[in-house]
Amino acid sequence: MTSSLLAQDPTLADFGRDPWWLVLGKIVFAFAFGLLATLLGVWFERRVVGYMQVRPGPNQVGPLGLLQTLADGLKMAFKEDILPKAADKVVYFFAPTISVICAVTALSVVPFGPMVSIFGHHTPLQVTDVPVAVLLLLACSSMGVYGIVLGGWASGSTYPLLGGLRSSAQMISYEVAMGLSIVAVFMTAGTMSTSGIVAAQGDATRLTIFGTEIPAPGWYAILLLPSFVIFFIATVGETNRAPFDLPEAESELVAGFMTEYSSLKFALFMLSEYVAMVTMSAVTTTLFLGGWRAPWPITLWEGANSGWWPMLWFFGKVIALVFVFVWLRGTLPRLRYDQFMRFGWKVLLPINLVWILVLSGLRSIEDFAPRDRLIWTSVGAGILLLAMLFWPSRKPQPKPTTQEQVDSRPYGSFPLPPMDLQVPPSPRITRVVAEREPANIVAGSDSREV
Repeated sequence: MTSSLLAQDPTLADFGRDPWWLVLGKIVFAFAFGLLATLLGVWFERRVVGYMQVRPGPNQVGPLGLLQTLADGLKMAFKEDILPKAADKVVYFFAPTISVICAVTALSVVPFGPMVSIFGHHTPLQVTDVPVAVLLLLACSSMGVYGIVLGGWASGSTYPLLGGLRSSAQMISYEVAMGLSIVAVFMTAGTMSTSGIVAAQGDATRLTIFGTEIPAPGWYAILLLPSFVIFFIATVGETNRAPFDLPEAESELVAGFMTEYSSLKFALFMLSEYVAMVTMSAVTTTLFLGGWRAPWPITLWEGANSGWWPMLWFFGKVIALVFVFVWLRGTLPRLRYDQFMRFGWKVLLPINLVWILVLSGLRSIEDFAPRDRLIWTSVGAGILLLAMLFWPSRKPQPKPTTQEQVDSRPYGSFPLPPMDLQVPPSPRITRVVAEREPANIVAGSDSREV
């Protein structure tokens, strides 16, 4: 195989031609990647957070503590499996497996590299690809919440149920923002195939400014920066990671939807969370960071995107995004539930809609003459600026005084403490206490003073 052939971008026509053993090998590789990434991800998170908090982290089991996660997994496997009396046994058993299966299935359409030669077979480093592969990714992320909701409901307890309901509301709120942020990728790449999106980011984008062509980076994380930021925030919310870990908030829900789970079922929920984190990091790399293509300084080497080297660049980008997940957990406090929902509906969603409208306008005038394009761009920017300047703002309501708040309280409310912080005198002081007079006892003839 020549280097030019090995550097070829896979297309939809390249899938479905592999022998059965090669397909099985790809499936096993994707599953092993998710499982191994979970084992190393837990160790990586504990080490990084420990470094941020000036403590060593796991460092006893194995070199640098690398086997600590494996030891924890074996320990959870041999723990007692407790089944709540009020649980729905069938749903309670299958709920963790739903989350794991959905998280692992999403890796099937993620491209790990270009066309390579495996035992003489020319094949892409990807399990499969379809024309609507990104919709499959969205479906897997949406279906994963069913495991959490069903697990909380089937536990037969209050805290898990509240955690499951929170998770469903969280998924609805941030799935909308995530889907809209991918619309910009569809519009720019012209395809919903993951391999096609990676190929579209391979060439530098040419921007024409005042008749001069200027090469721009091909990564959509730079060209579509608002979509990239919103998508990554939505992935943090979708994966229930801090600061959006409301479904398992220990401070108010003990452990949320996992409260009644133990042993291997608890381990499956934990596994699904880390697999989902690694999967969404891989999806973000595919959609916005050029996928398996090397970053700019490395592209100066002609063989950077050939053979098996692209897997190294892909894994490096995934590890960088996982580090950001861990970084957020180690630095940001958990949001309140009302702040979390307000941020999704009133901040991310409007910004996303405005950005898609602006991008649609820019795409519609691409074929115009340079002078007409400049005029329409100036008109659109002026309209947007005027809308921002004259957008009606809600005036804050005057805050009532303390006495007005006291007067507006309904009858029969609880008593209030003193507003002037002066403790009133005790009512016992005003009570008249009778002085005790000495008892006069007449002594008998046979009595004597003691």
